[in-house]
Amino acid sequence: MQRFKNKSALITGGTNGIGFATAQQFIQEGGSVIITGRSADTVNKAVEKLGTHAAGLVSDAGTMRDILRLQEQVKQRASSIDLLFVNAGYGKFASVEHVDEAHFDELFNLLAKGVFFTVQQILPLMKNGSSIIFNTSFVTEIGTPNFSVYSAAKSAVQSFIKTFAAEFTERGIRVNGISPGHIKTNIFNNTGLTREQIDGAIQHIVPAIPFKRLGEPAEIANAVLFLASEEASYIHGTELRVDAGLSIIR
Repeated sequence: MQRFKNKSALITGGTNGIGFATAQQFIQEGGSVIITGRSADTVNKAVEKLGTHAAGLVSDAGTMRDILRLQEQVKQRASSIDLLFVNAGYGKFASVEHVDEAHFDELFNLLAKGVFFTVQQILPLMKNGSSIIFNTSFVTEIGTPNFSVYSAAKSAVQSFIKTFAAEFTERGIRVNGISPGHIKTNIFNNTGLTREQIDGAIQHIVPAIPFKRLGEPAEIANAVLFLASEEASYIHGTELRVDAGLSIIR
């Protein structure tokens, strides 16, 4: 299929995991992609793997200085954006009594404030028929110990889906979200946990998943690109769960 022939996407956090898998598929279906990442090394490596239809920007999705430069940087590489996938993020987890202000601000700056202003900056480059897709999380549907700040920040993004959809309808821009379950990504890499602790956490998580396995990044990418395609032309203001039923099956 060439669903995205002659179309351009901006994918924040596109150097690995869900963002990278979405970039790969978007290119395979005829489009060109701009990805962002916090490290020049990881951005360059990802672009090399993605090929000639990809470009990369070093940009921290949690830093306003970088976000406010994003529009001009993107304009140097594309005249317009057909898909904005606001995907960048990671998790940090702690009990309520152990959360400090730095932990709180870091996650809200990245997952809520950064998301809001990324859309604000890229909006002038989006035209009638384009699509904005947010990455939320299944954790907004259930109460999970140690996830209070992460879940609250993702709940703000969940709210943006509805309010942005209402505001951008007249512009002809569809706004939706995907809510992933436990996926094989590097979400735990910034938690401060050791590799052994991360592996232990995953071993604890998997039995609770209805399918008894972690999801693949490509499975989320499939959902993102469906929402961005003409096949989803009547879907607006919706959050699509891609979590193996984890948020509703007990």
